[in-house]
Amino acid sequence: MNERISIDSRSCHGKPVIRGTRVPIARVIGCLAGGMSIEDAQRDFDLRPEGVRAAFDYAAELLNQEQHHPLPV
Repeated sequence: MNERISIDSRSCHGKPVIRGTRVPIARVIGCLAGGMSIEDAQRDFDLRPEGVRAAFDYAAELLNQEQHHPLPV
């Protein structure tokens, strides 16, 4: 999905991570959603700006793939 994202069953139970790290995408997005600044995330997770952007891109792509089916009224 993204060259900066890695999914490997031998690393972090197959959860998507920032390539070259063991930092799960869900953890980055969760911390940012909880109020952590991008700069703090970069420092705390030892990520480059491209890694944080890749996490956003990955999450956005997953949301774009969702299908919504209205309930009958």
